[in-house]
Amino acid sequence: MPQRSGAATATAVVDDLLHALADPTRRAVVERLGRGPAATSELARPFPMALPSFAQHLGVLERCGLVQSHKSGRVRTYRLAPQALAPLDDWLGAQRRMWTTRLDQLDQHLTDLHAGATSATRPSPTSPTRTTYTREQP
Repeated sequence: MPQRSGAATATAVVDDLLHALADPTRRAVVERLGRGPAATSELARPFPMALPSFAQHLGVLERCGLVQSHKSGRVRTYRLAPQALAPLDDWLGAQRRMWTTRLDQLDQHLTDLHAGATSATRPSPTSPTRTTYTREQP
């Protein structure tokens, strides 16, 4: 398997997090684990799917690092690992900063255009670009 650069690795991590959070079942599991650890059966209870299908959702969350599990006897308990969201938070912050800057620049440009258009629509009476039309008398 080829090595990834730091930027490619960071992009892959963000991609994996977004993929994991794109599913409503997985988002609900993350929200539930925000209240504290829970066993697989407790997490699966509200969802109308077979346990093996639900376990696949937990696998996606665990592979991207959003949850961690611990097996004690026959019970596997999951807990949230919120520090895994840091790369996504960093990426979203960079996007927010970029778009804030771009929108501020657009706002300034539109303000400048409006100011220029306002002064252009009010030429002085001696302006050479002003044309006066008179109607001929019959």
